[in-house]
Amino acid sequence: MANLSEFILSQEIPLRLGFFLGIFGLMALWELAAPRRKLSVSKPVRWLNNLALVFFNTLLLRWLFPAAAVGMAVFASEHNWGLFNIYPLPLWWAVALSVLILDFAIWLQHVMFHAVPALWRLHRVHHADLDFDLTTGIRFHPLEIVLSMGIKFTAIAVLGPPVVAVIIFEILLNATSMFNHSNVYLPIPLDKILRWFLVTPDMHRVHHSVEDDETNSNFGFNLTWWDRLLGTYRDQPRAGHKTMDIGIHTFRNLCHCAWLPGMLWLPFIGRITGYAINRRQWPNRD
Repeated sequence: MANLSEFILSQEIPLRLGFFLGIFGLMALWELAAPRRKLSVSKPVRWLNNLALVFFNTLLLRWLFPAAAVGMAVFASEHNWGLFNIYPLPLWWAVALSVLILDFAIWLQHVMFHAVPALWRLHRVHHADLDFDLTTGIRFHPLEIVLSMGIKFTAIAVLGPPVVAVIIFEILLNATSMFNHSNVYLPIPLDKILRWFLVTPDMHRVHHSVEDDETNSNFGFNLTWWDRLLGTYRDQPRAGHKTMDIGIHTFRNLCHCAWLPGMLWLPFIGRITGYAINRRQWPNRD
């Protein structure tokens, strides 16, 4: 385990870039070969603008946080910050628990970005995509990206995870986000098996429905357990995967939903109101 950790640490950038490009290419080919839904918006337009937003966000993060989450893990280790630095465990235990806890932290963050109206204004850039495919999973407003990094820094400072655990988690988060946002067909029996532990495209597509109660379900990006345990799991969309509407009811204009300038401005449109998660309709138990 120690030798593997040293290898991962020494090859962080090539590993992360290799996994990103490899998963991106694989899912792009899968979408071409076996799409789940027919797209409604020009794919070149969406991909050009979504990827331009990703490129801008990458530059912004490198400028603001040159060492990113891995640098924070190194800093926490050097200063003996966090639970696992104060109470050390065997490395493989610390890595496994760190990845699990960080995944739960991202789930909580996702719920918070739906529950707090001001944060939802940022997060709705991700949800306003009128189609659901590979690039949706990496499309976020720059302010949300910066806030998310701050939340991740806090989680790392409190937890004190091994540096290798943070690298593994970052690779997993990026890879699973692209996988579960992909417009790919999975055989139903395989999907049923996978979604007991891994968020599948059919499971996460429900979260991108225009229907409020469906949007406020299936918050997981990697593991499905948090939604199942905490009551936010929904099996299928009411309208079916091929005919359900993707996006947000109040944002259907391509200028806001598909073009980069509109996406950057979208959080500042309209007045702040209570969001749908606070009006969720719970099933009648009487």
